[in-house]
Amino acid sequence: MAALWPVVLRDRELVLQPLRIRDWQAWSQVRSRNREWLRPWNATTPRPDSDVPPAYPAMVRRLHEQARAGTALPWALWLREGSQAHLIGQVSVSGIVGGAARMCNIGYWIDAHYAGRGYTPRAVAIAVHYLVVELDLHRVEIAIRPENAASLRVVAKLGFDYEGHRPAFLHIDGAWRDHDIFTVTQEQVADPHHPLRLMWAEQGRSFTTRS
Repeated sequence: MAALWPVVLRDRELVLQPLRIRDWQAWSQVRSRNREWLRPWNATTPRPDSDVPPAYPAMVRRLHEQARAGTALPWALWLREGSQAHLIGQVSVSGIVGGAARMCNIGYWIDAHYAGRGYTPRAVAIAVHYLVVELDLHRVEIAIRPENAASLRVVAKLGFDYEGHRPAFLHIDGAWRDHDIFTVTQEQVADPHHPLRLMWAEQGRSFTTRS
């Protein structure tokens, strides 16, 4: 399914903006500073000798190709503080499919300095609103390692349902790791009392979408 791209999402001081090649310095500094913080949750390859990760510019170009094709949405998470803007993480949507499924997956990370302040749930809520309301997807899925307590708090706060356990699901931090699967559907967020709907209502004064 095709999606408009680029798309910028805003909620007050938080901005989900397409990852750009010119963000390389800010992105690399955040990633370097948070190397150990992010290491247990970073995707790796089971074939390190043959599957070499692309350099940052090539990665961004590939992600934008996927976005224009409607299969991915690679957002950088920015925090605006007065006249300053800081790249503090990412929200990445992948595996977007239409047809009978109309679903996708979301992954995210945040700078340790900004963790625990509610920015990640708000950013994921903005993304889910766009996916469910604007793109009319039926199901959004998040896969989380059972050891990742911080990420588990995000899906709990947003009212995602635990759907099941997938052994050796993704190659993370050098090995195949088990993941728990959490989902939310259009029918669920149609409930005005669902945590996501309540958060959207709270964000409504300043939530904006710009293509």
